[in-house]
Amino acid sequence: MKKIYLSFCLGLVSNFSFAQAGSEIFLFDLSVKKDKVSISNPVNITNHKGYDNQPFFHPDKPIIYYSSFNDDGRADIRSYDYKTKKTTSITETPEKEYSPTVTLDKQSLSCIIQRDNGAQDLGKYPIDGGEPTVIIDNLTVGYHVWADNSHVGLFVLGTPNTLHYVLLPMKRDTVLAQNIGRSLHRVPGESAISFIQKISDNEWRIKKLNSQTMKISDVGVTVTGHEDLAWLSDGKILMSDGPKLFFMQPTKGPGWNEVKVVSGTEVLKGVTRLAVSQDGKKLAVVVSE
Repeated sequence: MKKIYLSFCLGLVSNFSFAQAGSEIFLFDLSVKKDKVSISNPVNITNHKGYDNQPFFHPDKPIIYYSSFNDDGRADIRSYDYKTKKTTSITETPEKEYSPTVTLDKQSLSCIIQRDNGAQDLGKYPIDGGEPTVIIDNLTVGYHVWADNSHVGLFVLGTPNTLHYVLLPMKRDTVLAQNIGRSLHRVPGESAISFIQKISDNEWRIKKLNSQTMKISDVGVTVTGHEDLAWLSDGKILMSDGPKLFFMQPTKGPGWNEVKVVSGTEVLKGVTRLAVSQDGKKLAVVVSE
C-alpha cells in the first residue's frame, strides 16, 4: 500500500510523550444490570515494572492488546489472552508503538508509530505480527478511532489539538473541532464516534459525531478534570476520578453514579484509561503503580 498524503496539515509539535511514571492493567469482571454497574475479581494482567497502557479488546476473542515498554524504554504492542493467561509480543521494533486498535476487518492492529525524529504516524501491523504499513505520515497523530473502513478520526497535535476526520480513499481531511481530549471511541450501536471537547479549564464535555449526518451533538459533562472513558453496549459511559469509577446514562440525564466495587478497591489508584469487552463482561482498567 502506498503512503497516503493528506491535504491539510498542522505544524508539528515536538516532545510529545505517551509515557507516564508506571502503570499496570487490571482486568475486572463487569456486571451491568439496568441502573447498576459493579466490578469484581481484579487480576493484574501485565505485572511488569514500567509502562503498560492503552488496552483494547479483540471484538471476538478473549484477547487484550496493549502498549508496553521494554527494558530499553521502547514501546511495543503485546497481547494477553485471558482464557489461557498467555502474553505474546506482537511487535519488537526500534520504533515506539502506542494505542493498538483492532481494525474493523479484524485483520490488522492500527497504532501510533512514534519515531526518533519526533514524527508520529498512523500505521498498521498484521494482527499476529509482521511488517507495518504506513497509513498517514504527514500529521502528528496522537490518538485515533475507526468510524468505518474508510473513515478515521484523529487527535492531531498542534496549538490547539484538533479533531480530524479523514476519508482515506479520497485523501480528504476535515478538521471538525479544536481543544479536544485524547479519548476517541466508536459509539456502540450507532454510526458515531465520541470525543472530549475542552470548553475551558473547568468545563470538559463529551461530544458525539454522527458519521452519516456529520452533525455533532452534546452528550454531557465529563467527571471533573478527567477525559478517559469507555462505552457500554447499552449506551452507558464509564469514567473515573482516579480512585473511583462512575457511570452515566445519557438517556436518563447527565449525572454520574458510582460503580460498585465488590472486590478490588485497593488496586484502584490513579485510574486513567478504561476498555470494555465486546460481550460486556470484562473491564480493563489502567492504574498507576
